[in-house]
Amino acid sequence: MDNQIKSSMEPPYVLEQYLNLLKANGLVADYKIQEENLKREVDFLTYDSKEVQKNTLFVCKGIHFLEKYLISAVENGAFCYVSEKKYESDFDYIIVKDIRQTMALLANLFYEEPWRNLNLIGITGTKGKSTTTYFVHSILDHYLKRVNKPLSAIVSGIDTYDGVISEESHLTTPEAMMLQRHFRNAVNSGIEYLTMEVSSQALKYNRVQGTVFDIGCFLNIGEDHISDAEHRDFDDYFESKLMLFAQSSTACINLDSNHIEEVLYSAEGCERIITFGTTDKAEVYGSRIIKKKEGISFIVRTPSFEQEFLLTMPGLFNVENALAAIAICYALHIPTDDIYEGLRWARVSGRMEVYQNKDKNVTVIVDYAHNRLSFEKLYASIREEYPDCHMVSIFGCPGGKAFRRRQELGEIAARYAKKVYLTEEDAGEESVDEISNEIANYIKAQNCPFEIIEDRETCIRKAIDEAEENTVILLTGKGRETRQKRGTQYVDYPSDVECVEKYL
Repeated sequence: MDNQIKSSMEPPYVLEQYLNLLKANGLVADYKIQEENLKREVDFLTYDSKEVQKNTLFVCKGIHFLEKYLISAVENGAFCYVSEKKYESDFDYIIVKDIRQTMALLANLFYEEPWRNLNLIGITGTKGKSTTTYFVHSILDHYLKRVNKPLSAIVSGIDTYDGVISEESHLTTPEAMMLQRHFRNAVNSGIEYLTMEVSSQALKYNRVQGTVFDIGCFLNIGEDHISDAEHRDFDDYFESKLMLFAQSSTACINLDSNHIEEVLYSAEGCERIITFGTTDKAEVYGSRIIKKKEGISFIVRTPSFEQEFLLTMPGLFNVENALAAIAICYALHIPTDDIYEGLRWARVSGRMEVYQNKDKNVTVIVDYAHNRLSFEKLYASIREEYPDCHMVSIFGCPGGKAFRRRQELGEIAARYAKKVYLTEEDAGEESVDEISNEIANYIKAQNCPFEIIEDRETCIRKAIDEAEENTVILLTGKGRETRQKRGTQYVDYPSDVECVEKYL
């Protein structure tokens, strides 16, 4: 099936309308367009030369973009390109001052602001975005099934479903042009609700520019994504997260978050603020958290109800994510019974998945935890839930970004684990061995045994083979992802779950 559905869109805009939009926003540095092309209809918009079709407006973007991609695009039907630089090839062009802002504007026009026809929920935070997104998705789908309506859409760092496209994700938040395509697909598929993760990068680099969220949810903040390729310092990272409120009608805010006064101040321009957390000042207040045989129970009090909820997905820290989901659905006026049932059966692919061997004396927990906040919460929770077990850790760090994680994750793992195995985790253009040795320096400093095994599947197998009785292995970072980033490409690779099921 095609990547987009056009049936409910107006006739295509002509190239001159896109040019005028960019001029009106002060983005045009230069252009050369033949007179007949100014009145030519734009039937497709993309930055991927492989999907170009007739009458495409083609966008050149990315540090790895090569002129041969442009030539290929023109051969396949592109009739004008948009870029921050002019290429030698003699094609019609629009040169712009900021390609990211340009993509957001072009996509909003081409797809006709489809977000206006959705109940759009955006979730940001240092940890818990994926889990909260899937909790909301589960609640909404339970409600929608009951009222016989199309299931909700989701855009997350794990998977994407928009009524047309269903695929594994590689970015937490897609580029603006792909994002607006997802919105349009959802609208044309009759979908009413879309829940998505909104990363700091998406906010900083205009991927959601021009989009208004019905609900913007702020989970928490910790130091992460600090590098030359991401955020220059914590202030830049935090300020980027807070940008979500400037384009949200309702704000849902975790009162247990660090820097809460600054968060609340940033949300003052929203039409409504709903707070949640384990402090009794919260409008959605969670208390009496108890681990039971059937799961984790907790009481939630709001101005309109007080009720016990049950999470059957492991991890005491997930109560915080559940409270966020309850606050969001409370704001959307979803019936309480649907919230209860949706949460009770909620699962997140690759998140807190628990596997045991036949003798039940070795447990492997697969989770996407990949930064300081998520590591701290995960390890502390597992220590509390498995107090008499040895803990073993398997993880790596990505190449080219978030360099502080190498110290933070190494130190946390060494503090809790009896042994640490270091391995490949989307090393990209860096060496797996160099990344692993850098992490190992911080593990050695705490006298924790470690081993570096570059191939991830081999590493998982060895950790399982060497596990003593009463061991919990924490396998973090990749979950059910089926690709590794090597160089600039993603290559197919067995997921962590596949490896555990194969060797355990």
